[in-house]
Amino acid sequence: MEIPRQTEMVELVPNGKHLEGLLPVGMSATDTQRAEDPQHRAEGKGFLEKSSSMTPHFTDFEGKTSFGMSVFNLSNAIMGSGILGLAYAMANTGIILFLFLLTAVALLSSYSIHLLLKSSGIVGIRAYEQLGYRAFGTPGKLAAALAITLQNIGAMSSYLYIIKSELPLVIQTFLNLEKPTSAWYMDGNYLVILVSVTIILPLALMRQLGYLGYSSGFSLSCMVFFLIAVIYKKFQVPCSLAHDLANATGNFSHTVVLEEKAQQQGEPEAAAFCTPNYFTLNSQTAYTIPIMAFAFVCHPEVLPIYTELKDPSKKKMQHISNLSIAVMYVMYFLAALFGYLTFYDRVESELLHTYSKVDPFDVLILCVRVAVLIAVTLTVPIVLFPVRRAIQQMLFQNQEFSWLRHVLIATGLLTCINLLVIFAPNILGIFGIIGATSAPCLIFIFPAIFYFRIMPTEKEPARSTPKILALCFAAVGFLLMTMSLSFIITDWVSGTSHHGGNH
Repeated sequence: MEIPRQTEMVELVPNGKHLEGLLPVGMSATDTQRAEDPQHRAEGKGFLEKSSSMTPHFTDFEGKTSFGMSVFNLSNAIMGSGILGLAYAMANTGIILFLFLLTAVALLSSYSIHLLLKSSGIVGIRAYEQLGYRAFGTPGKLAAALAITLQNIGAMSSYLYIIKSELPLVIQTFLNLEKPTSAWYMDGNYLVILVSVTIILPLALMRQLGYLGYSSGFSLSCMVFFLIAVIYKKFQVPCSLAHDLANATGNFSHTVVLEEKAQQQGEPEAAAFCTPNYFTLNSQTAYTIPIMAFAFVCHPEVLPIYTELKDPSKKKMQHISNLSIAVMYVMYFLAALFGYLTFYDRVESELLHTYSKVDPFDVLILCVRVAVLIAVTLTVPIVLFPVRRAIQQMLFQNQEFSWLRHVLIATGLLTCINLLVIFAPNILGIFGIIGATSAPCLIFIFPAIFYFRIMPTEKEPARSTPKILALCFAAVGFLLMTMSLSFIITDWVSGTSHHGGNH
């Protein structure tokens, strides 16, 4: 759907005013009136006077979201189900290598947000897809929209997959059942559809992300609770017990007996099992880089959050991004470290499943499960926003907001993702493929090449340091993508991959 060049000129007038179709999807008629209100106009005037000589300002939409709420929203966008797979990642890389990789991905994420903000500042655009359009025309816009859609569908699938696998276990524990029954309410597939229709869909039909800040705050606190429980459990579950349970089957109520037995024997095998690895390379290591890349993707959400920020500036948004990434970095490392030090090589690709082998009726782990379920359920609508906007940008560029379309896109997306979750065999496959394709595009490749194309040559010549750095950045992303994909494909072909899927 090629747009005439003339229209493009109108879109990119220096004051950053866009066509109606380019307004953030969350903007309503009342917001437009609010911006015209004399009091707000005076505020806006003062704000613009300070920086009239600077790059375009976005006078078409006035944000209402505070600094703290924006940090919540962005942290929640970063924090995904990735945290559940990080202990498994550490078991397959070793502590030192894991720390190195995590640090590298966090720093590179921060740098790529810097590139995105710089590019959006030059052209006065606050939608990832529109940056693609500005850099490469329609193909750029479609590539960006496709990557965002893929990435976020992958993220939502993994959230719903957690609901599908964890909710039946929670219900089983509440009902105090030794073994799962065949009742409908114990069937993950029914439960995931039920949660999608009753909780996720109503939240996904909101028009603005700002209100979801409260649910972000709540789901972040759920994840903090998860982290505290993981740390506490490390000191509760003796290593020898984790080792014995990994080998033992049968009744779980004899944990105390097992513990005593293990202490009496003091097996050398258990001692060997209880030493952490610092560097490890195996067939599963290929999955860890995509899992980590997946763990820091928040790039499509950066620009909508920037749009809704009160008194926006590039510096302020960069601070928000750095703070969110730093908080997540610490949480990720601690969750992975303590999860790994509890179970060592026996950790599964979904950490919570490993605890149920120690004691299926553990109250603390039950609470953690409930918290994680609430957190991922509340995160799905936040991740659905950019996908809906990407679809609007691809198919309904310059059309007025319509409730019917708004509802239909959300319903259609949730239906597709439910089908994917019901028929997809395992969470690691979703992480691996999507982490290896769309995550490197969104984190490394696109921000760098958009920046290279958008930044005018009179400001920064093609051979200037920032532009050369940006191209190296894109090359790193491309290298990562091809490497991870080739590893994963080889792994699949050789059939050695068990995907941690023994649950």
